[in-house]
Amino acid sequence: MEKKNLFGKCPYVTAQKVLTGKWSMYIMYLLSEGPVRFNELQRRMPEEMTHTTLSRQLKNLENEGLIVRKEYQQIPPKVEYCLSEIGEKFKDVLSVLEVWGNDYIQYLNKKQSIL
Repeated sequence: MEKKNLFGKCPYVTAQKVLTGKWSMYIMYLLSEGPVRFNELQRRMPEEMTHTTLSRQLKNLENEGLIVRKEYQQIPPKVEYCLSEIGEKFKDVLSVLEVWGNDYIQYLNKKQSIL
């Protein structure tokens, strides 16, 4: 049986493929607050993240059109990242995920208190 390629056809598969990477949603959250420089992003990540890993995640998000990389011609070099126009639309998703995430944290706390 032939497998169907649902990317670009099914909204759930498309969203899942575009948001690949362990930290892609968290990076989108950080950028939803406004433009951020690379080193600041790295400092704000919840776990130790190598320069290479963060750079790869940012390139993937940029290639998918969710973020914009702006390079300033100055010394020392300055690069900022921000959400693109389609990335800005992800803010509504982030708000809903925050509500659900908080509900799930409460569920976990209740579950833990029963044990």
